[in-house]
Amino acid sequence: MKAVFVEQTGGVENLKYADLPKPSAGPGQALVKIVTSGVNYIDVYFRKGVYPAPPPIVLGSEGAGTVEAVGPDVTNVASGDRVAYAMARGSYAEYAVVPAWQLVKIPPSVDFQTAAAAMLQGMTAHYLTHSTYPLKPGDSCLIHAAAGGTGRLIVQMAKMLGARVVATVGTEEKAEQAKETGADEVIIYTKEDFTAKAKGMHVVYDSVGQSTFMKSLDCLRPRGMMVSFGNASGPVADFAPLILSQKGSLYLTRPSLANYSTTAEELDWRANDVLSWIAQGKLKLHIHKVYPLADAAEAHRDLEGRKTTGKLLLSVG
Repeated sequence: MKAVFVEQTGGVENLKYADLPKPSAGPGQALVKIVTSGVNYIDVYFRKGVYPAPPPIVLGSEGAGTVEAVGPDVTNVASGDRVAYAMARGSYAEYAVVPAWQLVKIPPSVDFQTAAAAMLQGMTAHYLTHSTYPLKPGDSCLIHAAAGGTGRLIVQMAKMLGARVVATVGTEEKAEQAKETGADEVIIYTKEDFTAKAKGMHVVYDSVGQSTFMKSLDCLRPRGMMVSFGNASGPVADFAPLILSQKGSLYLTRPSLANYSTTAEELDWRANDVLSWIAQGKLKLHIHKVYPLADAAEAHRDLEGRKTTGKLLLSVG
């Protein structure tokens, strides 16, 4: 089968598009013929070696396709089912073996591209707004990178929950997109200091990391929560926990989707909410570009260059 992988971690030049052996499903697993793979920052982290894995490292933690075969003891899906998933690495390939409990059946009205675009970023937005800091009417939240794939979904879910949304973006074009998504106020951080306009926030959702972290703390009200869930600008530097006390007894968390989808029941709740909202038109996805699998390196360059708004996908099958 064709796949995109790295044998040595590093830059995009290390990505290889070549043949690997087709995997087979073992106990509790399903073999999925991938149609569309999502592109996410976690793929960059694996490519660079930030998250270690034994080579060859087949990238991609999100996909949609058709179940081709199931292993022993699998009862929740069967051959021929249209499914989507996240959190199982290996979707930059024509076939992937996935733990069956992580597979979610795709509603008939949702296509493969939409399903692949929704899973990782959609469930991330879901756990951030419904569990990490459960937003309620009257809450104020600051959302960084609000025109990105995850940011757009956080904005929409925050508005669904009745919160006031202050968003940051880098350009005028992205500002318009954030407003269209539902943000109450948009700050172009390249032109003005967001701390001057974003005061008294109940929560900050920050996927940017190094360049926004310390300033974001100044946006929170006493006992507000800083949710740092990404490192797009680099990892946050070490700091003294005493700072949290000095700035108002703040809460800080560094969550991950894996810890908010630890059971089939929890994962189904998040995924089915997201897919049903999409099917009902309550949640809007924006797919920025679909690349051929062989052009995964171009997708990584665009993602890291912050040239994109919305979701990036790879067309596999």
